[in-house]
Amino acid sequence: MQPLWIGGGVAAVVVLLLVIVLLRRWRSSSGARESKRAHEAAQERDPPVELGETYEFGITEFTDHHSGDRVAVGKVEGFVLFTEDVPDSTSEGDVIRAKVLSFNKGKTSADATFVERV
Repeated sequence: MQPLWIGGGVAAVVVLLLVIVLLRRWRSSSGARESKRAHEAAQERDPPVELGETYEFGITEFTDHHSGDRVAVGKVEGFVLFTEDVPDSTSEGDVIRAKVLSFNKGKTSADATFVERV
């Protein structure tokens, strides 16, 4: 009788692990699909910013963009701006103004330069 209980327990654990693995894969692929849809939608719309204009936004993070320098990342109406020349004293959450310099491939984001902290 005990081997039957042990075998049933092992089978239950295997099924549970299989369900966990499948759920993780489903969530991961679901996130990737959503990201791809958002990217495609961004390519189809006109950017909400214009070259040479200045915009105010909050810094969401810092990254090393293609320039290799520390770049502030923020969004204007969901549109990503990579802002260079941001003072070291700024941090995530700070609100800044930046001037748009150029669009990136597909006009799904833009490069900007720091103007001032708000």
